[in-house]
Amino acid sequence: MHTKIVSITNQKGGVGKTTTAVNLGSSLALMGRQVLLIDLDPQGNASSGLGVVPGKLDKHLYHVMISDIPLDDIILETKVKGLFLAPSNADLFGVEIELADHPYREKIIAKAISGLKRSFDYILIDCPPSLGVLTVNALTAANKLLVPVQCEYYALEGLGNLLNTFNRVKSRLNPDLEVEGFLLTMFDPRTRLNQDIIRDVKAHFSAKVFETIIPRNIRLSEAPSYGIPVCLYDISSKGAQHYLMLAKEIIEREGL
Repeated sequence: MHTKIVSITNQKGGVGKTTTAVNLGSSLALMGRQVLLIDLDPQGNASSGLGVVPGKLDKHLYHVMISDIPLDDIILETKVKGLFLAPSNADLFGVEIELADHPYREKIIAKAISGLKRSFDYILIDCPPSLGVLTVNALTAANKLLVPVQCEYYALEGLGNLLNTFNRVKSRLNPDLEVEGFLLTMFDPRTRLNQDIIRDVKAHFSAKVFETIIPRNIRLSEAPSYGIPVCLYDISSKGAQHYLMLAKEIIEREGL
């Protein structure tokens, strides 16, 4: 089966990118899919959100990118059956400089994924909040782009830059890259502004906006401090239920 590789990207921080990576990944795994989450953010929040302490790791993505060790060698099991993690570490902050003269520096993650010996239905890549070499690696490796968009006043600001990067990567490095969708996050139904943002985003991106909208939810905020996704923390919470809905929407698109 063709593996779906999804880059979860937005150069704005705090839009629910890592929350989406962790909770979409765990929701897909709960639905019986084999999922690998690649934590490509040097902050390592997806790793810590799944109970891994980035500072205590012997091997992580930095070694894959710099020392060419196989991705298989760093993959860890998580507390969710079927969800695996390729963890990050703050050493990744130095990758941009260290790879400055590398002739194939945009394609290192793509090469690492192609060398995987085990098979996954989905590979999700959690990107840093920037459009540097790590994010370009993710876009070059992926066949789909998922963009979390926070329901706030400046929601659309900066998306033009992201889409320019997407178009450059698609034309020069990865013709198979397509937009999977724009995911509205941190929705508060009580505010008129949030309703306006949804209308604006749908006007801009129409059919590319997911039907599922992720609400503001205290359980989603609490779960990472326990090192587990929200589906293990409180499966009945709105946050957990909406990420399960998102996973179902993505699976149904594939007919998988």
